Amino acid sequence: MKKLARHILSATLLCGLACAGAAQANETQWQKHHPRREEVNKRLAHQNKRIDQEERSGKISQAEARKLHREDQNIRQQERDMAKLDHGHITKPEQKVLNQEENQVSQQIRNGS
Repeated sequence: MKKLARHILSATLLCGLACAGAAQANETQWQKHHPRREEVNKRLAHQNKRIDQEERSGKISQAEARKLHREDQNIRQQERDMAKLDHGHITKPEQKVLNQEENQVSQQIRNGS
């Protein structure tokens, strides 16, 4: 009888862990699509396209494009780091900081530097 009880307990624990893992995976998917994160990441994607267009048109050099892409990558990493600290979310103040940094990169793209 004790063996049966242990097997039932083990099975219950495994089932619970599996369900928790599935819930965590779903939660992670939702967090990636959090509205503030989506807005920041859409802007970064748009800026990457703008950098490529400006380089192709000759308005900025390859070195300038690399520098701007690096700055965008740094902003993207900051966004990920901020989200990790708050269970997959970024706060409004964090979004504001990221938007200000994106505005600076946008200005550099516009100015060709």
